[in-house]
Amino acid sequence: MTDRLQKVIGRAGLMSRRAAEELISQGRISIDGRVAVLGDRVDPRNQQVLVDGVPIPVAPDLRTYLVNKPLDVISTADDPHGRPTVVDLVDAEVRVWPVGRLDADSEGLILVSNDGELTNRITHPSFGVTKTYTVVVAGLPSKSTIKRLTEGVTLGDGPATAVSARIVDRSNEVTMLELVMNEGRNREIRRMCDEIGHPVKRLVRTAIGPLKDRSLGPGGVRLLGAKEVTELYRAARRTDPPVPPSEPGEA
Repeated sequence: MTDRLQKVIGRAGLMSRRAAEELISQGRISIDGRVAVLGDRVDPRNQQVLVDGVPIPVAPDLRTYLVNKPLDVISTADDPHGRPTVVDLVDAEVRVWPVGRLDADSEGLILVSNDGELTNRITHPSFGVTKTYTVVVAGLPSKSTIKRLTEGVTLGDGPATAVSARIVDRSNEVTMLELVMNEGRNREIRRMCDEIGHPVKRLVRTAIGPLKDRSLGPGGVRLLGAKEVTELYRAARRTDPPVPPSEPGEA
C-alpha cells in the first residue's frame, strides 16, 4: 500500500510533513536510489527511503530496542539450555533478534531489532560503527602498556587493535579503562588484555556508535525512536572498501 512520501516520513516521527516536503524539493530524499520529487508515493514496507544518502526507518513494523544486558543473560534469540536471553527481556509484538553479541560474563548495551539492514550495518566491521567499553583489569598497567592496545597485539586469530584506549581510574590494584573498538571478534577485549598481562575483571559496553543511555539500568529496555535509529544509520555509512565479515562475537 502506497502513500505520499512526505506523509510516510512524517508518520515515522522523523520530521514534519512540511519539513519533508522541503527536503524533497531540495533533492535530498531518494526512493530506491532515485531522487524523489513532490507527488511521489512510496510503499514503506517494500521500498527504501534515504535522506542525504542515509536510510530512514519508515516501515511501520520495524522495531529496535536498546537493552542493558545484565550478567549471565545470553545474547541469542533463544537458548537450548533454558538460560535467560536478551530477547526474553523485550516485550515485543514482533519477532526480534540480537544485533551482535555480548558474552554471558559481560554487561551493557546491546540492540535487539527486526531491522535486517540496520543489523548488518551495526555488526559488519566495514561500516565502522564503534562500540565503547568500560573495562576493569587486574593490576596497574602503565600508559605504555595500554598504548599497546592501540598499536595492535597479536592474537591466535590475527592482530587486534583498539581505536582508542585510556586509563580512567586506578584503585586497589585494579585499573579502569575506556576502550573503543571497531570490530567484535570472539572475546577480543579479554584476549587483548590477557596478552598485555592484565586480565579483565569486568567488562561493560557503554555505547554503540553515538548511542548511549546512562539512565538505563541493568535489565532495562527501551524502544528507540526514529531519530535515534537514523543516527545509527548515519554512523554506519561505509567509507572504506568492504572487508570480509568476522565471526560475530563480543569485542
